[in-house]
This record gives sequence, C-alpha cells and structure tokens, in this order.
Amino acid sequence: MAGQLTQREVLSLLLFLTPAVTPTWYAGSGYYPDESYNEVYAEEVPRAPALDYRVPRWCYTLNIQDGEATCYSPRGGNYHSSLGTRCELSCDRGFRLIGRRSVQCLPSRRWSGTAYCRQMRCHALPFITSGTYTCTNGVLLDSRCDYSCSSGYHLEGDRSRICMEDGRWSGGEPVCVDIDPPKIRCPHSREKMAEPEKLTARVYWDPPLVKDSADGTITRVTLRGPEPGSHFPEGEHVIRYTAYDRAYNRASCKFIVKVQVRRCPTLKPPQHGYLTCTSAGDNYGATCEYHCDGGYERQGTPSRVCQSSRQWSGSPPICAPMKINVNVNSAAGLLDQFYEKQRLLIISAPDPSNRYYKMQISMLQQSTCGLDLRHVTLIELVGQPPQEVGRIREQQLSANIIEELRQFQRLTPSYFNMVLIDKQGIDRERYMEPVTPEEIFTFIDDYLLSNQELIQRREQRDMCE
Repeated sequence: MAGQLTQREVLSLLLFLTPAVTPTWYAGSGYYPDESYNEVYAEEVPRAPALDYRVPRWCYTLNIQDGEATCYSPRGGNYHSSLGTRCELSCDRGFRLIGRRSVQCLPSRRWSGTAYCRQMRCHALPFITSGTYTCTNGVLLDSRCDYSCSSGYHLEGDRSRICMEDGRWSGGEPVCVDIDPPKIRCPHSREKMAEPEKLTARVYWDPPLVKDSADGTITRVTLRGPEPGSHFPEGEHVIRYTAYDRAYNRASCKFIVKVQVRRCPTLKPPQHGYLTCTSAGDNYGATCEYHCDGGYERQGTPSRVCQSSRQWSGSPPICAPMKINVNVNSAAGLLDQFYEKQRLLIISAPDPSNRYYKMQISMLQQSTCGLDLRHVTLIELVGQPPQEVGRIREQQLSANIIEELRQFQRLTPSYFNMVLIDKQGIDRERYMEPVTPEEIFTFIDDYLLSNQELIQRREQRDMCE
C-alpha cells in the first residue's frame, strides 16, 4: 500500500533511531553474545533422564546358571530388577563364583558387574612308581581316588585322596617301596705307618660293593669320612658308607683306617742350652739340633735324627763354658772366636778413674744375667800407651791386641766411647756416654735377635728377675 512501511523497513528504522548499546557478557553465566545480530541467547543444558524407582524392570532380570541371586530392592520384595536393587550372587556346591559377589542396578539400566559359576575340578593326579589308583568320579568334587601298589611293594602314605572344595586333593601323594634294603660290603680295615718327617699317611681303598635286592637300582652312595687317597693323622678313623635304593631303603657298612707314627724317646735339652727340632720333635725322620746359651759352646755332634728303629742317631753333646784364647797374634784372631757365637760390647776409656767408665761398668756388673741371655761378651780397654790394660772376663789382653782392637773398631783412648758388635762382626751401635743396660737390651731385642733367639727370649723373659 502506498504511503505505508513494510516490516523490514520498520525494523531498519528502529535500529537507526536506537543508540548503539554494547551487550554486557558475564563470564560463567551460561549466556554468550551473538555478534551478528547484537542479541543474546541462553545456552541449552542437556537434561538428565528421569529416574523412576517405580519401574519394576529397570535392569534385565538376573539369572546365574548353577547359582543364585538374592536381591534387595527399595520398592520391596517383588521388585528384583528395579532401579537401585542390590543383589548378592552365590554358586551351588561344586561350583566357584567368578566375578563380582555383589551387583547393583544402575541408572544406565545396567548392572554394576558380571559373574558366572564355574564347575570346581582338581588337577589330575600323577601316577606313582610301581603302583596305580582308581577314582569314583574323575577329578570332580568329592571324587575319591584309592591307591594300590604292585606285587612286592608296600604302600607308604595316604591310601585314599578326595577332591575338596578348594580344588586340591586331600592328604599327600603316597609311594610304593620295597621293604628289603640294598646289600653293601665295605673294604677290609687297614693299618699304615706315617711317612718320614710326617705325622700323616696317605691311604687308598676300593669303593664298596653295592647291589639292590628289588629292581637293582641304587640311587646314591654316601661316604662319611675322608675320601680315598686322603692324608690321615695318627690314630684310628672310622670310614662309613651308606647306600640308598629307589624306595629310600638304606644299608650301611664301615671299616677302620689306623695310622701309626714311629716315635723316639723325648730328648732333653743340654744343660746351659736348648733344642730346635723339625716336625713333632720325636717322630721318625725328625731332626733335633743342639744349641748353647751365651758364654757356652757345644762339644759333640750338632744334631740327631729319629730313626725307623725308634732310636736317635749319635749321642747327645754338652754345652761347656766358652774358652777364649787371648794368646793370639792379632785382633782378627781374637774376634774370629766369637763369630756367629757371641755379640761383643767393647768399652774404651782413658783411665780407670774416668767417671763415665766407672758409671757404665757399675751398671753392667748388675746386669750380667741379661748380658748372658743375649749372648753378649764384655771387653774392656782402659788407659793409654804404655799404661793401657785390656781384659775379657778375667783374662788379660796384650798391648798389641789392645792397640789393634782400638784401631780396627775406631775407638779412641782419649775419652769414653763404646761400640756394640753383632754375631757377624758388624758394628751396630756406638755410644759416647754411659747408657743403661735396659737401653742396650731393648736395642738388641728389637734389631739383633734371630727368630730362634726371640722364642728363647719369650721363654726366659722372667729368668733374670
């Protein structure tokens, strides 16, 4: 119609006349702006399905084969599959439940879990050696299996076993055994002498003869005692063998190995001396060597051997006081008498009244026992030419020997000095002032004693106290 506006023209006019307003958007409100039309729309929230506890079959009806479902519904006893129903599942005897024991009808019209009943079985029983068994119902529940043995064997263990609800057989697996033990025969007993310088003997023998009286099978043979070819110490030794057959029967035998050691009478150490022996010291082949204490020297055979006749070779030597020959032509001839026998402590002083000399001699005279235990001989060189005096124990030295000793050992007659010489004639320590005997003894014990002397020192530790 002329003069009238269409609907689209009216809408355009309103938009032109209306001021532009920016729509407000509130975060999280559920509303969002539509930019194309400058308008807003409500967001649609999906609706949850309506839950109806009154529907009698909301879930499908439970039916468990070889079992039972006991259900509890919010609507009462006649509603077994309505929404919220809880069912307890169980199986008949002889069946085992696999899955959930309790399920519930969910809003999704499904049960919360699944389960089924599986028939219970025991594992197949293994066959037993030399026997068999028969069962009433195979491997099913309550089936009973009775065992029996072949002729000549005896059943040991459970005669019957029953398949139980836990899938296991009652009792344990029996065995069929023969009642006759195997036959075993050991070697004869034997006697052997120990070898020279040894306290043992190596002994050999053949293995025992073994035979089984049933099926002829010997499972193992054990040895209680040393193996053949072992070294046996002195005395009697019982060797025992035990044989086992397949049925666990056993039989034993034994024999004796006797080892003897030829022994000589026990030797006594010489007076003022001691013995060192090999092996046990009195057995066949042992060697004993004689040694003398300090100040003594051996006279006679140095060692003796225990012979197969149980007697010692030779005759015992003696330890006699050491004889020192001072009538020699040189100091070397004097010192050679002490080589490998004695240590020397040589003191040189200008005169007998020297204070250091008197002090040192006084201390040493009170420790003669300790000097003897350590094989130390004292030599004094006192005075200056032509009034010098030298002595070893009670024997006097010539002026020539005194002069040579001082020159050889680099000792001056002008003041007190002292030198300690070992058994090999080597200068080991020098002193320019008096020292206590304990200092000298400590040095000797720590540095100069041989292994054998150390042993003797331990045995004679309190001898001088």
